[in-house]
Amino acid sequence: MNEPTPHTERPRLDNLTLSRKEGFRQLAQAPRRIQPDALTPANLTALSTTARAGYDRQRRDWHANLGPIKTPQLSALQEDLWDIVDSNAQDGDKPKGAIAVDAFPGLGKTTAVLHFARKFHLQEIIEEGEFTQAGHERWPVCRVGLTSNTGMKDFNRAILEFFAHPARFRGTSAQFLQRALDCVLDCETKVLIIDDLHFLKWSDRNGREVSNHFKYIANEFPVTLIFIGVELASRGLYCEMDGAGDVTLAQTARRTTPLSMEPFAVNDKRRRREWRNLMLWLEKRIVLAEKFPGMLADELSDYFYARTTGHIGSLMTLINRGCQRAIRTGAERLEEELLNSVKIDAASEKARKQLEASLRARRWTSKTKALPAVRAGQG
Repeated sequence: MNEPTPHTERPRLDNLTLSRKEGFRQLAQAPRRIQPDALTPANLTALSTTARAGYDRQRRDWHANLGPIKTPQLSALQEDLWDIVDSNAQDGDKPKGAIAVDAFPGLGKTTAVLHFARKFHLQEIIEEGEFTQAGHERWPVCRVGLTSNTGMKDFNRAILEFFAHPARFRGTSAQFLQRALDCVLDCETKVLIIDDLHFLKWSDRNGREVSNHFKYIANEFPVTLIFIGVELASRGLYCEMDGAGDVTLAQTARRTTPLSMEPFAVNDKRRRREWRNLMLWLEKRIVLAEKFPGMLADELSDYFYARTTGHIGSLMTLINRGCQRAIRTGAERLEEELLNSVKIDAASEKARKQLEASLRARRWTSKTKALPAVRAGQG
C-alpha cells in the first residue's frame, strides 16, 4: 500500500508567540493545515514502524490544532467586528469606536478575535502592500497580551515589545507611550488588540488612570481598540470616578461597543441543530482508523454536551485529548469508556453531574429529534 504522504510545507508554529510582530505574521500567513489521510485499521497495521510514527505525529499535530470552527457565535462576532472596523475609516482627526469582547472563559472569544485579526492582516497586505509609502514595514494589527498586575508602564512597554522598538527597555511610561504612537503611525497599524484586559490593575486610583489612558489612546492613536476580557463592565472599563468620588458614565462607555459570545444551548430545535452541525464538523475532521458515521453526532452528542456544558473551549480540549489517547492506546475511536478517563477543566467537571442526572431523567437532549419526555417549553 502507499504510505501516507508527510506534510512538511507548513512552518512549525509550536514555538510561536503573538506578543511579537514576527510571530503574529507567521500565524497570519501560514498556509492551512492539510488533514492527514484517513487509513483503515488494516492499512494502519501495514505501515512500517517509521511510517507509523510519522503518521501518528501528523495526527497528534492535527487534532491539537482543530479549528477555528465557524460556529454561529464566531460568525456573529466577526460580522460585528467587520462592521465596526470598516466603519472606523474616518480621517485621523476623528476618534474611532472601540470594541470590548466580554465573555466567560472557554467560549472562544480570543480565538474568534485572532481569526478576525488574521483575515484583516491579510486583507490589508493585499490591498496596501507589505511596506508603507515611507518604506516602513506595514503591521495592520498589533496584539498585546496582559499578565497579572500589569500597570500602565508595563502596558506601554508591551506595545513596544510587539514592534521590537530598540528603546523599549528604558524610559518613563509617557516616553514609552509616545514611542508606541510612533510605531503605530510608521507601520500604519489600524487595529490594537488588548487581550486579557481583566489582568490590568483596576483598583483604587489605578481605575481612573486606566480609563484616562484608554481615552488618550482612542483619541490620539488612529486605531480601533479591541479589548478582550472577563467581566470588564464590573471591573470599571466603562466607568470613572468624578470629583466627589461617585461613579459616572465614562467617555470610554460612549465610544465602546460591547460584544459577547454565548455557550451552545440545546433548549430548542434551532440550537440543537447548531450543536449537531458542530458534532458533524468535528466528526469529519477526526482522523481515527475506527471512526464511523455518527460516532459524535449520534452516539456521543449528549455525552459531549454534558461533559462540556456547551463551552467550545472545553469541548475542543476533550476532543483533542480523547483523540490523543485513542491513538496512543490503539482504540482508534472515541467512546464513553475512553473519554471518561480523559480529564478536562474543573468548571466543566463540576457542572457535569447535574447535567448527567438531568439527562438520565430524560429532561433534555442535544439531538435534533427531541425526546418524548421533554416537557413543553423545554424543547
